[in-house]
Amino acid sequence: MSQNDLPRFIMCFCTGECPGFAKLDLWKLINFVRNELDVEYAIVHPQLCVTDGDKFWRDYLVKSGNDRIYIVGGCDPRMQRKMFKDAFAEKGLDFDKQVISLDLRNMETSEAMKKVEEAVRKVVGA
Repeated sequence: MSQNDLPRFIMCFCTGECPGFAKLDLWKLINFVRNELDVEYAIVHPQLCVTDGDKFWRDYLVKSGNDRIYIVGGCDPRMQRKMFKDAFAEKGLDFDKQVISLDLRNMETSEAMKKVEEAVRKVVGA
């Protein structure tokens, strides 16, 4: 699998004030993902469900990227789909095929690490 084929990990941290992330060490998780897992990169956005998050998706996604997989850590996958699917559709991308939404709320860091690792392994076939 080439570097361009690797999944991209995006962590939405809900401003850092969401009680659901109180047990999660964001920097430990993000550094584990970017250094230990087969991802192209790992990035953090403070709140993808607001205006600048919407602008981020529209700037970040590329029309020719219909083979890319995005693993998004954050809140309820149903909420992620509701909030992000239009930005994907505008670029001709398929949210349901290209996004793996992970609910990482109310998890210890080690639990979140395991959940992300399982998602990455599923994508890369390891």
